[in-house]
Amino acid sequence: MSQSESMHTDRGAQRSMETPATTLEEPSGARSGDAPADARDGGPHGFELPRVTALLMHALPRFVEGVIAPVAVFYAALMLLGLNGALIAAVAWVYGGIFYRYLRGHPVSGMLVLAAVGVTVRAGLAAATHSAVVYFLQPTLGTLMVSLAFLASVPLGRPLAMKLARDMAPIPEAFLKHARVHQFFLRISLLWSMVLFTNVAVSLWMLFNESIGMYLWIRTGIVAGLGALGVAISVWGFRRVVRHVNREPSTAS
Repeated sequence: MSQSESMHTDRGAQRSMETPATTLEEPSGARSGDAPADARDGGPHGFELPRVTALLMHALPRFVEGVIAPVAVFYAALMLLGLNGALIAAVAWVYGGIFYRYLRGHPVSGMLVLAAVGVTVRAGLAAATHSAVVYFLQPTLGTLMVSLAFLASVPLGRPLAMKLARDMAPIPEAFLKHARVHQFFLRISLLWSMVLFTNVAVSLWMLFNESIGMYLWIRTGIVAGLGALGVAISVWGFRRVVRHVNREPSTAS
């Protein structure tokens, strides 16, 4: 919806990244505390992704906090206080999140501080121009740039999805260098480019053709649905390629 929404979503993603999305399978007969043989040799590792239900239960609170709550706060303030009141509420939501983390003794990342500065500047510009379009246009253009980055990484043979996966989980380099894995990440990069570009197209059309209320709720639902579909396809595809690659040694023997 807004920078506050995307900030809280990013914050939730940061917390999610603290727990690796994959774990290494310990070979049978290995002693407790020993590194797997493949880990010592630098070969491919087996992966075991969490159950889908566990992923959903882990993501649901962050989805409510980062997507639903900011929309509700902005819309309620817009109806009761007008545009300026809604902008103040959006800024207060961001800084309130930072203050809450500070009181709880949780670290406040530099990215979170930058997001707070960004939403403050956006709110100031929107208040100066008396236009909610100005407030929502910046993150949409940012999404367009990310979509183009995913797309450009495909013909370059350096899939952005692979870089993000490497940052989020301890995936062995030998596994990432496998030709089938590299091809998978090229396709996933193309997929996310299309998902994000569709997000931008829907957002821009609704921003310039519908009311702010329609933009907030309908656009949020469409974007969340597109994101969920992209995640589902990504997880399904990754499970499939992992099973194929992990079966190769036994097939060869």
